[in-house]
Amino acid sequence: MSREEVKTAINRLLDNSSEEVLQEVFDYLKSVEGKPNEAVKISQNLRTILKEDQELLERLAQ
Repeated sequence: MSREEVKTAINRLLDNSSEEVLQEVFDYLKSVEGKPNEAVKISQNLRTILKEDQELLERLAQ
């Protein structure tokens, strides 16, 4: 996809999202703004790991 196609697709998704989702997306974009690509990739990998292991982390927290 081209940059413009991605932006259009994102806008369509955002138009149908709740305020909570919009705020979460905004907060994430602000957190990666100005960071080098490598730092963003590390952040994405950590988020993926935490998401995949959410159930395990919840059990460990109890």
